[in-house]
Parts: sequence; C-alpha cells; structure tokens
Amino acid sequence: MVARQEISAWRPPVAGIVEVFHAHFTEHAYPMHVHDAWTLLIVDDGAVRYDLDRHEHGTPRGTVSLLPPQVPHNGSPATPHGFRKRVLYLDMTQLDAGYIGPAVDGPDLVDPVLRQRVGQLHTALAHPGDELEAESRLALIGERLRGHLRPRPVNRPPAPAPALAHRLRELLDERLVQGVTLDEAGTLVHAHPAHLVRAFSAAFGIAPHQYLMSRRIDRARRLLLDGRPPGEVAVATGFYDQSHLARHFKRVVGIAPGRYAGTGPTRAGVS
Repeated sequence: MVARQEISAWRPPVAGIVEVFHAHFTEHAYPMHVHDAWTLLIVDDGAVRYDLDRHEHGTPRGTVSLLPPQVPHNGSPATPHGFRKRVLYLDMTQLDAGYIGPAVDGPDLVDPVLRQRVGQLHTALAHPGDELEAESRLALIGERLRGHLRPRPVNRPPAPAPALAHRLRELLDERLVQGVTLDEAGTLVHAHPAHLVRAFSAAFGIAPHQYLMSRRIDRARRLLLDGRPPGEVAVATGFYDQSHLARHFKRVVGIAPGRYAGTGPTRAGVS
C-alpha cells in the first residue's frame, strides 16, 4: 500500500479551541510527545492504538478519546488501511487541571451523544460565520465531558429559568446583525453558557444559534423580495459572506437566495 498523508489544520475564532486538526494517515506513527492543551479525538475510519501513562489504549470507531495536557502519549494505525481522525485541541478554560487524573484513568469514552456532538462541532467549525453554533455545541460538550470525568450524584436537575431564556432571546433580537458570542451573552445575563443553551432550548424548542439563524433568514427573504442582490443581503443580515447566506438559506427555505426572488408569478400579459 502506498503511504497516504492528508492533513488540514486551522485555528477557529472560537474561545476555548486552540486548534482544529483533521488527518488521514495510513502508516504514520506518532512518537511519544505531549501537548499543552486537551486533545479531544474522534476516529471516522480505522482505529488508532496509543500508550498513555504506560497503559495501552485504542480508539475504535464510535469512541471519543480525551487525552490530557502534559501527559506523554504516542499513536499509530491499528488497522491495515490506517485511520482518519478529527481532533480538537481545547485550552484549560474548558477543563481545568483537576480533570487530568480522571482523564488518565479513563481516556476513551463510549458515548454516542457525545460523539455526535463532537462531529457536529467539527461541521460548524468548518464554516466561517457559524461561531455561535460552535460555541453552543462546545459548551454542551464540555459539560458532558465533565460529567464523565467527575460524575456527580444523580439529582433532579433544576428547571431552566424561563426569564433567563427570554433575556437571551431579547439579546439575540437586539444583536441580530452583529451577533453575540455565548461567553458575552452569559456575562450579560449572568448565566453559565451551557445552562444558557439548555434554558433557551427548553423554553423555545430551538437552540440559540438556530433561532438567530432563522431570524436572519426571515430578514433575508424580505430583502431579496425587495430586489436587493444576495451579496448585499448577506451583509445586511449578519452573514459572513454570500456563500454563508446561501448555505443556510437553502437549508431552511429549500432554494438558493439568488433564485428566491424570481419564484413569484410573472406579470407578463397583465394589462
């Protein structure tokens, strides 16, 4: 087999994420090394074997692996065709040093919900302009990771405060075009970001980023019907660029924004 190596790496504008790293290796093996950030790893194809604190581990598909900072580890393909992985490097604001010991003891987490959320976060990070979605998904991922590493006694969770959800909705309406980060929203309404996402979703049946995007799409529809071009509409409604508008517009409305305004009845033959 010919050795393959495909790598994509970038730093997203999302607080708490140091780097995003996607790779496909067929033969490459990592020597023992350390990171100064948490390594949150999912494998989409194949498997990785690695040593952490002198114990062997593996990442079969469906597992979420969390490797703590400053703890040496290596990595190599565990299948003949190598592996394809997606990695998030998270700083200490997401998980403090108190979680390092539990992560060393149990780095591989079998949790389908967590695995799905990590995949959704990677998708959001691949598209500029979806930072609020990425922040929301990161907040819920951090909460779930902390639950795995330091489980608390099972108690009935406090009911989300409707007033909190309404305050966030008012803030999103006020910042419809310029947007707001989840951390900033949490500071303004005095709530932890993860609790904020849960309270809003429970109150309105939609996540904050979905609500904001829906409002922007509604405004974009009106402007397009007014005859304004898609590029101008994207700027006027808070989208990163025209392609960002087009992707979300087609997902919600089912048609590209450039075609939307021309779908009404023609006036040909009207006297």
